[in-house]
Amino acid sequence: MIAYYRCDTLIRLLLTCCCSDLFIVTFLGLEVNLVSYSKGKVKSMPGFDIIKKLPSFVWLSPAASIGSDVKYTIDLVTSPGCCVLMNSDEAVLNKDLDFIRYLEEINGLFLYETKGESLARPNVNTFGLGSLPSGKKSHHKRSSTLDRPGLLRIMSMDRPELRAGLGMRKRMTTIDASREVVVVTDPYSTGCLICKEIQSRGYRVIALWTKGFSDEMKTHVPLSCGKMNYFAEVDEADDVGETTRRLYKAAGAFRIVACIAGGEAGVDAADILSERLAVRTNGAQGVFANRRDKKVQQELIKAVGIRSVRQAAGKEWNDTVEKFLRRETYPVVLKPTDSAGTDGVKLCHNFEEAKEHFHALFEVEAVNGGYNTEVLCQEFLRGKEYVVDSVSRDGEHKTCAIWVYDKRPANGAAFVYFGMVPIDSSSQEAKLLINYCNRVLDALEMKNGPSHAEIILTASGPCLVEMNCRAQGGDGNWQQLAQALTGGYSQVDAAVDAYLDKKAFSLLPKIPPSPAKAFGQEVILVSYAEGDVVGTPGYDVIKNLESFVYLETGVSAGSHVEHTVDLVTSVGSVILLHRDEDVVRKDIATIRELEKNNALFDFEKSTVMMKAVSTMNFQNLSLNN
Repeated sequence: MIAYYRCDTLIRLLLTCCCSDLFIVTFLGLEVNLVSYSKGKVKSMPGFDIIKKLPSFVWLSPAASIGSDVKYTIDLVTSPGCCVLMNSDEAVLNKDLDFIRYLEEINGLFLYETKGESLARPNVNTFGLGSLPSGKKSHHKRSSTLDRPGLLRIMSMDRPELRAGLGMRKRMTTIDASREVVVVTDPYSTGCLICKEIQSRGYRVIALWTKGFSDEMKTHVPLSCGKMNYFAEVDEADDVGETTRRLYKAAGAFRIVACIAGGEAGVDAADILSERLAVRTNGAQGVFANRRDKKVQQELIKAVGIRSVRQAAGKEWNDTVEKFLRRETYPVVLKPTDSAGTDGVKLCHNFEEAKEHFHALFEVEAVNGGYNTEVLCQEFLRGKEYVVDSVSRDGEHKTCAIWVYDKRPANGAAFVYFGMVPIDSSSQEAKLLINYCNRVLDALEMKNGPSHAEIILTASGPCLVEMNCRAQGGDGNWQQLAQALTGGYSQVDAAVDAYLDKKAFSLLPKIPPSPAKAFGQEVILVSYAEGDVVGTPGYDVIKNLESFVYLETGVSAGSHVEHTVDLVTSVGSVILLHRDEDVVRKDIATIRELEKNNALFDFEKSTVMMKAVSTMNFQNLSLNN
């Protein structure tokens, strides 16, 4: 006798076999509808082979095949298939079911073809504002939240933690700063905050736009800065001599007193021009002309005995790269040598995947404009990833903040940012990180200006991921939080001190105060759902949280939201800050519950017609013989 009945989302089978009236054997069974927590073009299906080897396996009906596109499962239509399990031992049956659910959660059903799309900024084709160079491909399918004419920014100023840290240093730093000018190369994101701080002290600012820096990136201005007004704007010339002449002409009767990088794209130009202009500089001689190159950074610190990453790099596929990838323990990390954020970064689990991604990276636009010219293959560092934000003057380093990234797997992606959490400067981990970071800065001869180090704390100690020779990015949304934690200063104003105010810099502490003056963190919003937004009820909940300070998001009614798999598909950023740590923890938990329950947004109801289980999953049934 076979009987079927519904049990939640599964079909349960009860099979009783009678043999010569001597005994009765009862089998329990389940039809399991498979769920995909990731998407992509299928390269292989290892999870299906594993399912077939389970003790309870009877048959399998896949709805995907090699070469097909798998989507996130949101209904029966998007289920990648189903299988039937049957066993006389209910414990074995449940164990096999739990294992299938585990395979789904770790995205073990499929391996996908390599995707090398840029992870941080949209390119011009996203907006229909231009075309890419001949032969290059655009992989963007939508605008990111960074390209948001309807950007929503909500801030609370009615907080004692904020009032304590604001308005501390608005001052002239020379007798006649009003007759002096500062050059800032490619001022975007946090670079705009640096410009505003410089201007608040009475200096003029000349914006130097480097060659290839797009018009779209020039508009990447934090809303906290309002409209940017420069004393002059200068385009970089074909050679440094002509660029220098243009800057002197733009300055006129004003004296150029500093040249500062306003963003990752402007680092090289700032190093070269500061030397030529005879102002405070890190220099650009010899190997240090390429200190922004991640491969060069590792080579420089290795040369002085500092723990570095095992690596190989190439401008094309070569014997050195192949030998490294065949010898190194997997997984390995591949990324462009001059990437920013998680731009082009991929964790590859085997040689074939690594080789494919290596070639794919030369076909996509980089986050900072242009195209990747060299790919770096590195060992995968296991451990938490930290950020150390420093400012230096004449080789003296001051640590402004230490943070740890809250990065977790989500929606099929390995490196999803959930937030950035401050670390107490007196903790053992902070002491290790600060000492290591200062040694790295010395090895790179980073003597002046802000720096943003990303470091993994491995079982064998700290190891550099990359040293960004500029201030932390993220539109500087962290600035007010940093000021509250220290009681009044951040990397932004400390960077200006380093270049323009020797006395103020000397008064800065070597490390942030411990304990911190407040509690808080940046919470990056993650979406576990996809669709067209018709409402944003979660925003009202967030802005009424007791520790709420700031919300920035590009998602509003009419926006299309995707599953969050990287920085581009994150749906917003929230700054929480309070004197009571328990209040902050409670509010973080509230936000995470909103995400898990898909309560941040109301979505337009789907009109997709649902298919019955029988018509979807029992066609071309694959019976295990």
